Amino acid sequence: MTLDLDGHRRELLAHCYRMTGSVVDAEDLVQETMLRAWRARDDFDPGRASLRTWLYRIATNVCLTALEKRVRRPLPSGLSGAALDPDTRLVPSPEVPWLQPFPDGDPATIVASRGSIRLALVAAMQHLSARQRAVLLLRDVLAWPAAEVADLLGTSVAAVNSLLQRARTQLAAASPAEDTVTEPPDVEQRATLDRFAAAFERSDPALLSRLLAAEVTLEMPPHSTWFAGHHAVSTFLGRVVRSGSWRLLPTSANTQPAFATYLDGHEHGITVLSLRGSRIAGIVSFHDSTLFRWFGFGS
Repeated sequence: MTLDLDGHRRELLAHCYRMTGSVVDAEDLVQETMLRAWRARDDFDPGRASLRTWLYRIATNVCLTALEKRVRRPLPSGLSGAALDPDTRLVPSPEVPWLQPFPDGDPATIVASRGSIRLALVAAMQHLSARQRAVLLLRDVLAWPAAEVADLLGTSVAAVNSLLQRARTQLAAASPAEDTVTEPPDVEQRATLDRFAAAFERSDPALLSRLLAAEVTLEMPPHSTWFAGHHAVSTFLGRVVRSGSWRLLPTSANTQPAFATYLDGHEHGITVLSLRGSRIAGIVSFHDSTLFRWFGFGS
């Protein structure tokens, strides 16, 4: 039987990313999913389920098996309290398996997963058990019936409903309220992003300061130190923008505006922004040059 497996690759990648918090791990797990599907292609029965549903079943089981041996992937804010003093020493923590950003691609996939792939929400999902994550994604994102999820997990409908309720409760406690992060109209957002890039490229800390919300946060994996509040973030970043020659190229991650940043001609990181109105409410700068290829930059 000939199956169009590649046509589902992108959405399976997003699913595995939401399960693991790592685009690198997700790619490996999708490869494993495709391999298992190809080997079992003669077992696929289109009369029982669609190819898409069958592939999601395989991918979910692949993720659950992988997560048995892996720890959660946090952001710095998930490990410690914020620093309010801009002179606080940065603590590198390369041993932590940090959460990674997810590059936006196919618009249909982005729209379908928009609410479930925002960076803060994926980070909050790391507090759930692997089975809770699976139930939450299958029920609330993919809208599977409880009976179908129960069949996949080898459990009862009552157990699935219990897992879902606990997952929703834990997620609500761990994630920020969605209505505190609002996106401005496209023109207004574009202006804010253009000014953000200009502040770095022109070494203009005053301009950058004016763009930040009062309760702005700054996280910089693999450093476990993170900053909160306008004074701490604006003062710290004021030094950063003067630290060398910056170039910022626009991109998008987790359905949020982002930049690939270069310092003195070298790949520096992927910076993901959260906006509240026309102000920047959150900055997560992933200092990991290996991410560039996932976003279509670099060699």
